[in-house]
Formats: sequence, C-alpha cells, structure tokens
Amino acid sequence: MREFNLSAWVLEHRAFTGFIMALLLFGGIFAYFRLGQREDPEFTFRVMVVKTLYPGATAQEVEQQLTDRLEKKIQELPSLNILRSYSKPGESVIFVTPREDTPPKEIPDLWYQVRKKVDDIRLTLPPGSIGPFFNDEFGDTYSLIYAFSGQGLSYAELKKAADSARQQLLRVKDVEKIDLIGTQDEKIYIEFSDKKLAELGLDANAVAEALQAQNSMTSAGTVYTAQRNLPIRLTGQFDSVDSIAKLPVPIQGRTLRVGDFAHVKRGYLDPPELKMRINGKEAVGLGITMNKRGDVLELGKALEAAKIQIEGELPVGMDVDQIADQPRVVNKAIGEFLSTFFEALAAVLLVSFLSLGFRTGSVVALTVPLVLSGTLLCMLLFGMEIHRISLGALILALGLLVDDAMISIEMMARKLEEGWDRIDAATYAYRATAFPMLTGTLVTIVGFLPVGLAKSQAGEYTVSIFQVMGISLLLSWIGAVVFTPYLGFLLLKVQPHSAHDRDLFDTPFYNRLRHWVEWCVEHRKKVIIATVALFCVGVATLSQVPEQFFPLSNRPEVIIDLWLPEGSSFAQSEATAKRMENILSKDEDVVNYTAYIGGGTPRFFLLIVQQLANTNLSEFVVMTKDNAARERVMQRIRSAFSTDFPAVRGRVMRLNVGPPMDYPLVFRVLGEDPEIVRNIADRVAEVMRANPDTVDVNDDWHDRIPSLRLVLDQDKARALGVSTSSLSKTLQAHYTGIPAGQFREDDKLIDIVWRAQNDLRTAADRLPDVTVRTGNGRTAPLSQFVKFETVFEDGVRWHRNRFPAISVRADVIDGKMAPDVAAEIIPKLKPIQDQLPIGYFLETGGSKEDAGISQKSILVWIPLVLVVTLILLMMQLQNLSRTFLVFVTAPLGVIGAAFALLLFRAPFGFVALLGIIALSGMIMRNSVILVDQIEQDQKAGLDAWTAIVESTVRRFRPILLTAAAAILAMIPLSRNDFFGPQAIAIMGGLTVATVLTVFFLPALYAAWFRVERIDSSGNGVAQ
Repeated sequence: MREFNLSAWVLEHRAFTGFIMALLLFGGIFAYFRLGQREDPEFTFRVMVVKTLYPGATAQEVEQQLTDRLEKKIQELPSLNILRSYSKPGESVIFVTPREDTPPKEIPDLWYQVRKKVDDIRLTLPPGSIGPFFNDEFGDTYSLIYAFSGQGLSYAELKKAADSARQQLLRVKDVEKIDLIGTQDEKIYIEFSDKKLAELGLDANAVAEALQAQNSMTSAGTVYTAQRNLPIRLTGQFDSVDSIAKLPVPIQGRTLRVGDFAHVKRGYLDPPELKMRINGKEAVGLGITMNKRGDVLELGKALEAAKIQIEGELPVGMDVDQIADQPRVVNKAIGEFLSTFFEALAAVLLVSFLSLGFRTGSVVALTVPLVLSGTLLCMLLFGMEIHRISLGALILALGLLVDDAMISIEMMARKLEEGWDRIDAATYAYRATAFPMLTGTLVTIVGFLPVGLAKSQAGEYTVSIFQVMGISLLLSWIGAVVFTPYLGFLLLKVQPHSAHDRDLFDTPFYNRLRHWVEWCVEHRKKVIIATVALFCVGVATLSQVPEQFFPLSNRPEVIIDLWLPEGSSFAQSEATAKRMENILSKDEDVVNYTAYIGGGTPRFFLLIVQQLANTNLSEFVVMTKDNAARERVMQRIRSAFSTDFPAVRGRVMRLNVGPPMDYPLVFRVLGEDPEIVRNIADRVAEVMRANPDTVDVNDDWHDRIPSLRLVLDQDKARALGVSTSSLSKTLQAHYTGIPAGQFREDDKLIDIVWRAQNDLRTAADRLPDVTVRTGNGRTAPLSQFVKFETVFEDGVRWHRNRFPAISVRADVIDGKMAPDVAAEIIPKLKPIQDQLPIGYFLETGGSKEDAGISQKSILVWIPLVLVVTLILLMMQLQNLSRTFLVFVTAPLGVIGAAFALLLFRAPFGFVALLGIIALSGMIMRNSVILVDQIEQDQKAGLDAWTAIVESTVRRFRPILLTAAAAILAMIPLSRNDFFGPQAIAIMGGLTVATVLTVFFLPALYAAWFRVERIDSSGNGVAQ
C-alpha cells in the first residue's frame, strides 16, 4: 500500500486547494481589521487594597488596633503570597497579593474571600474606625483622560461641565465607566470664634447639635383619608447660604441667629484632597475606561467625534485638553511595529529571491502572506489581540516561518534541475523531509513552551509570544507541504536538460566545503574540544552581560515625583508643585504637563506604579516632544532638584515595560522590634550610599513627624467638670470641624461644617488659649488644666507579612542595570546579614527579586521541555543514540548569543532568556534534519563517512538560507526597546550555531558513532 502523500493530494485537487488559499487570504485580511488593538496585553493585577480610617489615632495606634487585627485575619487566605501594609496617623492601608501562580480566573473569588474574612471581624474593630473599604479594581487603566480647565472658573463650574460631558460620553460604544478626577467637594463652613461664643455663653458642641436638628430630613407622617393619602411636608430646610446665616438657634432659653456669632461661607474641602492641574491651571479630569472587548482605536475615533460636540456646548473660556491618549499611542506603536514587520519581510524575501532566483523565490514570497493570514485568523478565533507582544512575536516568527517553505521549494527546484517532472518534484519534499521538518518545527515551538506555561505576572504578560509562535510555525509547516508544492507546480518549469545529483554539487565552492567538512570529520577531537572550549567561554561571557528585568518604554512621557517630609501640609505640596510648573512652562521640549497634588497620577498606562493619596506628594506627567527631548528634560529637572528644591526628595522617571515596579533597587529588613529593624536598615542604607551607581537612597518609613501631645491634669479637669471625651469634641470642632447637617441643592448634598475661624485654626501657638466649656457653664482656657508637649512619632509604619519592615530603596545611574548594581551590593551586606539577631531578615527586592521570580517561573518548565523534546526526537529518529546526539547540540546557541549581547551592549533579562531558550529549538531543528538526511543516505547504500560528508554538503544550502532569513528578519526587531535583546540573542546564537551545525555536528556524529573512512579496498581506516 502506497504511503499517503499530502502534497500529491493537494496537486490532485488543485481547484479545491486554490479556493482554500483564496479563502484563507481574505480571512486573514478580515481578521486583521477585526482584531482588537491595544498598547500592552492585558494581565491580571494581583493586588487588592483594604483601607480603613481611624481618625485621631497615631500611626502606632493604627498599626496595633487596626492593621494588625486585619492582617491576622487576612493571613488565613489560601494562595496568599505577600501581605504588605502601612499605618499612618488615622489611616491603615493593606495590600493583599496572592501567589503569582494563582490562575487569573480564581482572582475574583479570592477578593470575595478577603471581603468575607474582613466582614467576620468588622465588629471587633475599635469604635470610631471607618471602613474597611475595598479596592479590587486597582489595575483599571484609563484609555483616555480629558482635563477641563479655564482661567477664573470655579471647581463647581468645572465639575458641572465635566459631569455633563460624562453623561454624553457614557453613551459612546465600548465605554465601560468614566471617573471624575481631581474634583473638590463643596462645603458650607460656619466658622466661629471661641471668644465670641464665650462672651455669649454658648457651647460649641451645643450649637452644632442645634444646627443638626434644624436641617434634618425626618418624615412628618401622612394623613390617611377615605379618598387619598396626604403626605405632610415641613419647610425650614436650608435653601441658601443666607438662610443658614439667618437661622434662629434656640440655646439655653435664648434664640440667636447664626450670623450673630459665626461667619457662614461656601467653599471647597479644606484642606483639599487630590488636586489636578493642567499646564498651570486648576482642572477637573474625566478618566475613561474601555470595555475589555472594545477596540481602542475605534473608541478613540468615537470619543473624538463626541468631544467636538461637547466643546461646542462649553462655557466661554473653558478648555478641554486630552492628556492621556491611548488610541494615539497604540496607533503609533502599531505603525512602528508594522514598519519593522515590513522591513523584516523585505529581508526575508530578499534572501529568497537572491538565493533561489525569481521564480523559486516567488513561491516563498507567496507562501508568507498565506501563513500570516492563517495566523491572524487563528488569533481572531482564539480571542487574541494585536499589541506590543503579539506583534513582536509575529516578527520573530517571520524569520522562522519561511524555513520549511525554503527547504521544500529548494528541494523541488533541485529535482527539477535533475530533470524530474513537476508532479514528482513537487511531491518529493513531502516524502523526504515532511516529517523531519514537522519534528523540527515542533521542537522549535517547544523551545517557547516555558513562556506559555510560566505562572508569573511576567509570564502572563508575555504568553502571547508562545501562542503566536506556536500558531505561525505550525501553519508554516502546513504551508510548506500544501501551499508551496501547489505554487511551485504553477510557477516552476522543468529544466531543459537533466543533470546528475553529483554534478549539482561538483562546483569549486561545494568541493571546498566538502574538503572542510572532511577535515572536521578527520580531526573530530580537535573540533569537539575547540567547540566545548568556545561554549565555556560563551557561558563565562554571558555572566558578564548586564542584567535587566524588563526594558524601559519608548514613550515620551516623564514622571516626576516631589516628596516633601512626612507630615507636610497640602498647601506646602501645592506651592512646591507650582514652582515645578514654573520650570516646565519655560522648557521648549515640553508639550504639556499635568500635576496631581496630594497623590499620584491615575493609571493611564497599564504598567505604571500608582501612588496612593499622600498630602506630601505631588506627581507630574510631562509630555515631551520625542524621546531625545525626554532625555534633555530629565537632565534639566535633575539639575533643578539640586538647586531649586533642597527640601524635596525629587525623582524623575521614564515609563517601564513589564509588571509594575516602584524602585529598581530594594533591600528589605524585617523583624519583630521596629527599633532594631530601623538600626539595621540604617546600616544597609550606608552600604548602598557607598556604591557610586546608586541614586537617592531612601527608605519607606520616611522621617518621624512632630505632633502636639496634650497631657490632661485629671484632678483639675474633674474639678472643672471637663471630660476627655468633651475636650476631644471641642478640639475637633475647633480645628478640624464637625458636621452640622447637609445643604440640599438639586441632586447635590453639601456638608455643613462647624469649625473655628481660619486664624484660630492655623496658629499652633494659640492652642493654649482655646476656651473650653466647663461643667458649671463657664469657660476656661486649655492652659489651666493641660500641659503641652511636642513629641515625634512615626509618620508611616510598614509591615510585610505582619513583620515590621523597612524597604531601603534607590534608583541607579543611567547606563547601569539595577540587577548588576544589586549584585555588587549583596556581598557587602553579608557582614550585616551574618550578624542579624534570630528572627530578623534581610531580603533583596526590586528588579533583582522580580527577575529571579520571573526567570524561575520559566526555568521550572525546562525539565518538561527536555522530556517533550526527547520524545519528539525519538519519534522521528527511532534511535536513542541519534536522539541524544541531536539533543546535545541544543546549548550551542549560548556561544553566539553571549558574544552578541556583549558586543551590542544589550542586557540579559527576561526576554533575552526567552530568546536563548528558543534558540535551542531552532538549533535542534537543523540538527534533526541533517541527522535524518545522514540516516537516509546510509539506507540508500552510502557508507557512514560518505553519508556524513555528502549529507552535510547537500543540506548546507537550505540550512544557510533558513538561518540567513531568520537572522536578517531579526535586524529590524533588534532596534525595538522590548524585543531588541531577544532578537540580538537569536541573531548571534543562530549565526554561530549555523556554522557549528555544518562543521561541528559532522565531527560529533563521526565521533559519536566511531565512523571510519573506507579505503578503496573496502577496509576501514582508523582516524
């Protein structure tokens, strides 16, 4: 029974094959326009934030009464990895992070478990605590952010316009939600003078209670008659600020109007919460989140059309600026990738045409779009998207997907040169190399398997490399045995003369090549020893290559952080931000800038580290003209830090690619006693500062902050009839203010706040003069029964897995890689680590830790890759000895990869590691085809020596062509910030490995099987 030949079947059904090819081509075009497009692939943010407020408590009290209780319960969670938290005066924030190998589909249930466990102990939290509040949408990214601003316009006017625009934009297709950013809630303040109240004999707390009763919304009942029900409505609620001032308040038998003893005014939250400013103007922002199934480019077009309509309805003088524009970024990124893709395609086609000729090269050129169309169609069917990673993977695949087609058409062309007819020539490749090619293709795909199985954020971020490579390479094999024979049958012609196989390879070049191969076989020991030595040098060289976790983004934005000392006021942060605005406004390289005062920027880029609310923080997002301008702006800002901002811890950063990471260089100190932890952390900081490559060494506990401690004389207080509770309420009413009702205006509820006048609230030296109502109805100053002390307390206290933890952090100078700097510092920390008391720990964090976690998630699958590869090789070669022979060629790529990375100064990181692992599959692919050819030649009657030499000579051209196509396709990608190191590793590794396949593999084969030359008499000649 004749074996089935797929290529022959294709040629027997040419009409059907042509129809399928046309359908596939149009399907690919359709898929390209239907595939979702975004800047970065989606990946699950494995962080939940649990926030609880405890007004009036110190950081230590918050830690003991709130944070520790909550953490103890949350620690019961399954799949929990890290529990980080900080406690500040009046505020507890816990970050819940599950293990990286937790499947994304299980994350929502894990967040539900967090809520459940916290609810179990909610009633045990101390009285006066507010919350907890949960945020499991920490990773939501705004596709676009609009800023509404205008000189002379109030926050109320800006908010009204932004809220109106929000309602209209929510109607746009694929808009999931829209948040207002930087709004300041309106308040009505009733400000009193305690001296005035004392003169009138009024108690501040009693006045506040009277105001609350006056404006409460309480049902007055309903009159039920036989005909209808009549609800009873009472007037008297506030309807204007003036009505509040005129409100008569009955107190202690007297009736006074509010305006007689207090000043009523309408304003905004004081001190403010997060403020947003655009180009020096106060603004209110709209952050738009896209539906996960949406197309960001289509969303951008729809929102632009809606924005034009909205601008026509805005008040005169109001501007709308687009400060985050993901559609534009995605469009630009995809344009750059497509340009790279077409450069790579041109390189591949150039190799095809120059080496194979026009007609033969045309077959390869026509196969490429068919395979790509099939890949795009599969991406659509499997719900994949076009983004940074999938496009880069397509370019990586481009250099490899022509390999099978080149092998197939080169073999067909050679048979036509020998005088075969078109049918036999077109079907010969399937008989001779289809299954070795399939095995080689599968081995190449297996090389990318670790990234497909990696259980980490980095693995989830890059998983589409494996998906796209797997799809495209499998389709390339199908193309080689289906489309290539079909196209070759149509385009190639039978040669007018026939030639013997020996004649085709009996040229000066092939004769020299044959001589070199024979020399390598004869001097096999020298070749093997030289190759092993070269491999050892390559491994040593790789250890000298700078390490990097993930590369920086090529986006032109610059992030500026301005940190004031812990405890600084919002007003001081705002003044500092305005000084930075003044500098940026004069910089010609700056297109626009947005300031966020009191917190960090909203997440406009998936991979940023989002800073939470901090009154001592101002963060800028600066858009520069281009990447060169970005570098100039960064240098000028760093100079300004040293001259114009002496009291500010300033930081200027580019955007990162890959899982978010705050500081690249981090060392953590953990232990039971915070004082001991602090001492150890200070010693670690000294070692880090001694390294010349570190910048801005700091820790996350910051400085201790001053506070006023009031020591109450209990005997005097009891004699005066003053309790701790009444005193606390009086001071809160005086300084912070207490709620005195709500003013209802349309759909708004505006808080009415009862507090002291501004000059009384902001003068710390006047605290002793604050008058307090005593038990006998009189007043007395605080100084009569209170002693005043200024003490220092922690501004923030961090925990990690319930241990007090201080993270000592730093940036590194430009041109240095954080893992390399960490590697220099770690040995110098050893003396500190050796002296640590029991129960205290020193850990490495930052990019060194993240790179280790990500690389471990890749390397853990290497045994599976080895097993699957061995199975595939055994299935093909059916010989254990030949299988291991092919297998030992896998590491050869390290040699060229290491030299290339060092030569081009490309860092060795996560993506470069993927390239080196994938190289092993590419090398074994060539090896298995060559070894299979040797075996076939031996079965055809050639002796082992001749089979080794002649098979290598015949396989040289396709091996060289496929390697050249892959290497040249990598050149455009080598300029890419993300895939550059991977492309360089593959280029260098494949270049050296190709040479070794031609010269080292024959020598290894001869040594492995102890092959001897057969002399003319048929006897073996020992070598």
